[in-house]
Amino acid sequence: MEIEINEKKTNPYLNRTEVNFTITHENQKTPNRDVVRSELADSLNAKKENIIIERLDSGFGSQKTKGYAKIYSSRKHAEEMEYKYIMKRNAVKGKQKKEEDKEEPEASPEPATEKTEEKEQE
Repeated sequence: MEIEINEKKTNPYLNRTEVNFTITHENQKTPNRDVVRSELADSLNAKKENIIIERLDSGFGSQKTKGYAKIYSSRKHAEEMEYKYIMKRNAVKGKQKKEEDKEEPEASPEPATEKTEEKEQE
């Protein structure tokens, strides 16, 4: 898989860099967003959590995918500017939610009802 940067534009007003790129993936399926974010982070010297991929477009049977990504100066700026569904799609907050789920205590069992007590007596 090779990533070619077609256009790179700095947007100082929104504290981000906007990138149009093309991915060549011969004899492979379309790469998922996590892999593309990692490759972009390596090639652009940015942190993976600051990269938001807005879209990946590949045609049927094509071995090239065009994409558009935004690289923010910090994760805080990304959370302020991007829609929640875009952040969820990029799994930026996914790790935090999993950790929160683990910290929550388990629900207590339901109290016994009269019907269950009657069945036990029989």
